[in-house]
Amino acid sequence: METTIQISRELLNKLAEMKMHEKESYESIVWDLIEDRLEFSEVTKHNIATSEKEIKTGKTISLETIKKKMR
Repeated sequence: METTIQISRELLNKLAEMKMHEKESYESIVWDLIEDRLEFSEVTKHNIATSEKEIKTGKTISLETIKKKMR
C-alpha cells in the first residue's frame, strides 16, 4: 500500500541534495538512511561503551584539556 507523507520544503531540498542520480527515488534515500542508522547504532553503542571505559581509566583526555595544554 502506497501513501503520501507531508514534509517541509527544507527537508525536501535536503533529500533532493542526497540523490546519487536524478532518477533516484526519495523512498530509496529514506531506506538508505534507515539502514545506515540501524547498522550504525550497534557500532556506536560499542564505541561509546569503549570510550566511557577509557575515560574512567584515564586513557583518554578531553578536547578541552588538550586545548588548554596547547595555549
